[in-house]
Amino acid sequence: MFDLGWSELLLIGIVALIVVGPKDLPMLFRNVGRFVGKAKGMAREFTNAMNEAADESGLREVSKGLKSATNPLGSALDGVKDAARDMTKGLDPSDYDKDSKTGKLAAERAAKAKKIQASTARAAADRKAREAEATSAAEGTKPAPEAPAPREPEDMT
Repeated sequence: MFDLGWSELLLIGIVALIVVGPKDLPMLFRNVGRFVGKAKGMAREFTNAMNEAADESGLREVSKGLKSATNPLGSALDGVKDAARDMTKGLDPSDYDKDSKTGKLAAERAAKAKKIQASTARAAADRKAREAEATSAAEGTKPAPEAPAPREPEDMT
């Protein structure tokens, strides 16, 4: 509002020093500072009251509607941002505990992965045993003792 530079403030200080005197100058500056602080506080309260009144009257929604009507691309991007925010709102690491649906699904997937690994290992052991029997039958030698097949994990469900 007031455009005061350093040179203007210096001039005001010199005039105040001459007019008021060095003895009363600190008290004058303290009172001016209090007055400016009160004026800023009153301006802040007035601004907050006007913003609250605008919120209550629905003026912000009208201004958003006008803004979106004048800028359809911006409003479309705002809609995409809102949708993305809504989708990622519930995703945080605390949602992955054992009591939540996601945690239960993760436990089921881990159990199924273990079953697949066990059956794959069993199939590999069976294949190796058949190959060893075929090789020993072709050579006419006795096959080596078979290693025990890996155990299947218990059902976790």
